[in-house]
Amino acid sequence: MSDPDLELASRREIYQWIADTPGIHFRALLDELEYAQGTLQYQLRWLADEDLIDVSDDGKYTRYYPAAEFDEADRTVMNALRREYSRRILAHLLTDGPLSTTELSDRLDKAQSTVSWHLSKLAEADLVTKERDGRSVVYEVSDPDRVKYLYTVHRRSFTDKVVDRILGLWDSY
Repeated sequence: MSDPDLELASRREIYQWIADTPGIHFRALLDELEYAQGTLQYQLRWLADEDLIDVSDDGKYTRYYPAAEFDEADRTVMNALRREYSRRILAHLLTDGPLSTTELSDRLDKAQSTVSWHLSKLAEADLVTKERDGRSVVYEVSDPDRVKYLYTVHRRSFTDKVVDRILGLWDSY
């Protein structure tokens, strides 16, 4: 990226937040940076039009990534890791999986319906697989190495000490 692409201080700051927090969504950027909503929208559109950032829709949020640093599969994982309970579910599945909805519900201290909703979103994104085991369904992470790697590399941008304790991954990479 050449200097003229990021000549404005506001543009540089927005880009740097995205680079430091890949997968950040618009509202979080608006909360972190002191720009008017229209200014932020304009600069994000400009960065995307200039192919400096990639835009990903996770079904609830539009998320932003530095261009060419994350392929589609990485963006899908990061989108899930940016959601608190999806991140925690993935952490439990990585350390103790495969697990059923009931087991995950007990570990997360959340209603089974809530856990089931998050698991269905993770399954739709091909991040977990499900297999019937008698009367229950157990879930497992589809690509554990990718999830562990992305969490470990970007863990400082996640403010989830619970997952840090569960995974203890930073020593493994």
